[in-house]
Amino acid sequence: MAGKIPQHFIDDLLARADIVEVIDSRVKLRKTGKNYSACCPFHDEKTPSFTVSPDKQFYYCFGCGANGNAIGFLMEYDRMGFPEAVEKLAGSQGLEVPREQLAPGVERRQRESQSLYQLTEKAADFYRAQLRAHPAAGRAITYLKQRGLSGEVARDFGIGLAPPGWDNLLNHLADTAEKADQLEHAGLAIRRQDSDGRTEPGRRHHYDRFRNRIMFPIRDQRGRTIAFGGRVLGDEKPKYLNSPETPIFHKGRELYGLWEARQANRELKRLVVVEGYMDVVALAQFGIRCAVATLGTACGEDHIQLAFRHTGELVFCFDGDRAGRSAAQRALEAALPHMQDGRSVRFLLLPEGEDPDTLVRQLGGERFTQLLDEQARPLEDFLFDLVGEGINLQTMDGRARLSKLAAPLLDRLPAGVYRQLMFQQLAARTGLDREMLEEIIEAEQARKASRAPEPPAATRAEPAPAADPRQAAPAPEGMPPAELPPAGDYPDYAYAEQALPPDEPVEAPAPGPAPRRRSGQYRLPPERMLIALLLHHPELAGQIDDSNRFRNRGLADLDLFAELVELLKRRPDYNLNQLLGYWRAHHGAESCDTLAQLAASQLVSGVRQLARGDAGLEYDPQAEFSDCLQQLERADAREHKRALLEQLRGGDGGGQLSDEQRALLANWQRKQD
Repeated sequence: MAGKIPQHFIDDLLARADIVEVIDSRVKLRKTGKNYSACCPFHDEKTPSFTVSPDKQFYYCFGCGANGNAIGFLMEYDRMGFPEAVEKLAGSQGLEVPREQLAPGVERRQRESQSLYQLTEKAADFYRAQLRAHPAAGRAITYLKQRGLSGEVARDFGIGLAPPGWDNLLNHLADTAEKADQLEHAGLAIRRQDSDGRTEPGRRHHYDRFRNRIMFPIRDQRGRTIAFGGRVLGDEKPKYLNSPETPIFHKGRELYGLWEARQANRELKRLVVVEGYMDVVALAQFGIRCAVATLGTACGEDHIQLAFRHTGELVFCFDGDRAGRSAAQRALEAALPHMQDGRSVRFLLLPEGEDPDTLVRQLGGERFTQLLDEQARPLEDFLFDLVGEGINLQTMDGRARLSKLAAPLLDRLPAGVYRQLMFQQLAARTGLDREMLEEIIEAEQARKASRAPEPPAATRAEPAPAADPRQAAPAPEGMPPAELPPAGDYPDYAYAEQALPPDEPVEAPAPGPAPRRRSGQYRLPPERMLIALLLHHPELAGQIDDSNRFRNRGLADLDLFAELVELLKRRPDYNLNQLLGYWRAHHGAESCDTLAQLAASQLVSGVRQLARGDAGLEYDPQAEFSDCLQQLERADAREHKRALLEQLRGGDGGGQLSDEQRALLANWQRKQD
């Protein structure tokens, strides 16, 4: 796989290429003096303000400020990434693009990623072909027409069909076991296992992940298909199913529909953030071609950063029910650190029971756009109404409570005019001056920093154990019971995400050794930290030579850790999804829930510090793992010394101690004194 393009080649390419020729082949230029001009291709105008300088090999628009060289123009006008623009410009000059040599590991990862891109693109082509030609396509087409979608919109979003059956995609793309493994790596196939984790000889090892679903390809910013979302056609659960995370797909960093929105708009004046695929597609059907959606997860800071790279205004349009309000609150909190001057965030909560898909079909695109323009509330109004809900500002107590809730949120705003105006707004609502608000912020930060994690309430309700789907329902029609999906691939595959939503506060672990904090971070007890680290980094299991030394020590977490080590040694290829499914099937829902909670714990990933909103912490898995093992060893040594001391103090028993044991105890006692 190719590496970086050398800078000297880029410089030479720009010196060879004529920017006038490049732009004139796309936008008709007219000579005006020593320069050339045209109406700007990046914004609507009647009088030319777009100028191209052949001397400087540079373009500039006096209207919108667009500017750059020949490569930059290709990137903006042809909507392509930097490497593609260099390749295209080099091709026009008859040049081959050289690449720098990469490190072997980097080159291998790039080759693997490239093969996954090719595979997911072939899968997208297959699904689109099935929507046109498969005998079962009629039902899917009828559904899409009932939702008001035209063939043009379906084409623009690449909508396809995963037909009924367990191996349609496998038969089309995987004629060898190696290719089937690649489909599994791309999240498109699932490995079949028996209850003991093995596959019977003579049986196919995989089956299609997506079956009997309308398929929505998820594209990255370069238009490459990286994953899929599938909407079921029958009554199966879940209604929507996403691809799992893969080396090329990280749902917390992608927005569905962003590439399509960029294709439809020369300039993205705003992005409308909604909750589902059909919301995005339905809005596009009615002419609103600027909608995007998060991929089954709460809107996070990575989503906000990505959106603001393409526009200066975001409008969050969610259902008006409790879940929609919660999603809006999380989006607000994620947006605060990125509210630089000149950016705008607004919120439109729809009537309860409505979503963008249903409402735009009732009102039409023009009226829905009017709602966005006139009724979407600015961030400042939404924030103060949200934190002030149920607070009586006519009382001193109410104003004090509002300041305590709002000031820490405003403190997350970056420095600038907007931050100053927000604090002025809070001061006007509460009657407090800025100095007092700063004191409130400092006091709240100090309170959070000093508060130790509390054990969960004894009355906390335990989640009801989920039934094993293999026992809850008969075998699907056309498939014998022996070929039911393994427990690790239940439809509700994201156990970890369901256990704890990404932006919810993480509960403290069950009673045990007191957690310690390091560098401002909550710490799990070492035995639980070991489990969590294994879930995130299964390769660490190989460092445990003898897992039996952790058993029968009176600690359930260490017994669980030992079991987990043995499983990962037997099945090092297990991903988190497969592991949790296997664990639920063999150890029960309660034990699986414990693993799921630890897998979802932000205390391991270091995403948040104790003070909410602080920068993330980096951690070294190997160092953390070794540290936890050393903590256990030190605890064992202390316990052993205490036992010897008690034996020594017991009188007759003391005579049974060896000289070495007595010397050890004497040294330990001196340290204690």
